[in-house]
Amino acid sequence: MTTMPSYTSTTNACKLCRPLGASLAFRGIEGTVPFLHGSQGCATYMRRYIISHFNEPIDIASSSLGEKHAVYGGAANLKLGLLNVTRKYAPQLIGVATTCLTETIGDDVKMIINEYEEEFHTGEGHPRIVSVSTPSYGGTHMEGFNAALQALVEQLTEPTAPHAGVNVLPGFVSAADLRYLKEMLGDFGLSFTLFPDYAESLDGQALNDYPLIPAGGTPLAAIRTMGGARMTIECGATLPERSAGSSLQRLYGTPLCRLGMPIGIRETDELTARLAALSGRPVPERYSAARGRLIDAMVDGHKYLSGKRAIVYGEEDLVVGLTSFLAEIGIKPVLCASGGKSGRFREAIAGVLAGLPVALPEVRENIDFHDIEDLADNLAVDLLVGHSKGYTFARKKGIPLVRVGFPIHDRMGGQRLLHLGYHGAQALFDTVVNTLIAKKQDDSEVGYTYM
Repeated sequence: MTTMPSYTSTTNACKLCRPLGASLAFRGIEGTVPFLHGSQGCATYMRRYIISHFNEPIDIASSSLGEKHAVYGGAANLKLGLLNVTRKYAPQLIGVATTCLTETIGDDVKMIINEYEEEFHTGEGHPRIVSVSTPSYGGTHMEGFNAALQALVEQLTEPTAPHAGVNVLPGFVSAADLRYLKEMLGDFGLSFTLFPDYAESLDGQALNDYPLIPAGGTPLAAIRTMGGARMTIECGATLPERSAGSSLQRLYGTPLCRLGMPIGIRETDELTARLAALSGRPVPERYSAARGRLIDAMVDGHKYLSGKRAIVYGEEDLVVGLTSFLAEIGIKPVLCASGGKSGRFREAIAGVLAGLPVALPEVRENIDFHDIEDLADNLAVDLLVGHSKGYTFARKKGIPLVRVGFPIHDRMGGQRLLHLGYHGAQALFDTVVNTLIAKKQDDSEVGYTYM
């Protein structure tokens, strides 16, 4: 194992901040306005970051604290901000996430919200308020995303009679992935609650009038009854023990099934088998045929991929799924890297590679791009697989980059990339093969025009 130099600074982070992840999760709930309790700069940064990936406007409210509030506290600004959002947007829900500033000064957000509701609650039409603790120095955007989902479950769900619905918690995937999952669940004839669902609210249609709160999102009524579902399917191999799914299990006894992110054949097989068992139906022809076409494509393209070496980076669960997929198609993952630090990353990578003729790669969590670049010098890498923040490194080293996940800032359509299922694996396979062919073609003195 390569020994890394010891230092405490982060040179070029391979992660984003917790309140950004919470804002994305809140955007996937119907009628919700994300609200950051902190400085105005935090909300402005996150809006810009999210917009450049999704190419959609997103409003994130802020309590806009200044120097005075850092000394005396931000209660007054938080109350005023909540009142202004309620009057301007008329939301069904306001999702309040904290930032570094308010966590550092010690604002008791739950107490402030209780005071606000006592002072301003006007009965019917007053939005629900959910709060979550998300200091940036405490983790990554995925931790903020998952914490927001857990907060929503714990603060909104209610005891309810058992019903035939299934809760599906796919993790942080693309808008196209969410649409695909909804189609898949519908094809199996299942009643379901997809949580969260930003397929429309962050990838909507062109409209003549700008809606203050875009349509779409998991309905609040559906969230309230999630405890009565016959099962929760929660995707993620590195999730903490306490999560939205485990909270439903603890509070209401809702059976919990945890699966990996369904990327590639084996992980998608797990999901389709589970859906077939729940529905009592065979796998629909659309999916079995797509699986067959994918295997045929893997045979056709194996000669271009066999033995190629790749670095995979990004969110832990996405990297785990992509690692499984790359190994299936004949590429050797030589470094799996993430800025997350779940403590489950290495075990999850080993799990998805079990039974495949691939050696365990270098696995690094809590890493930045400075370290990834140093490690790459000794790994003879043919391909990078990850988001746009790796572009500078890829350009410097002359290594082709396949863009997946979030954020994708330097290409169109990041929100429409399909990663999940047999259809997503097919799209990824074609992209990977063509990227490697293009690299070989561009490097050729001949510049051949026929494979």
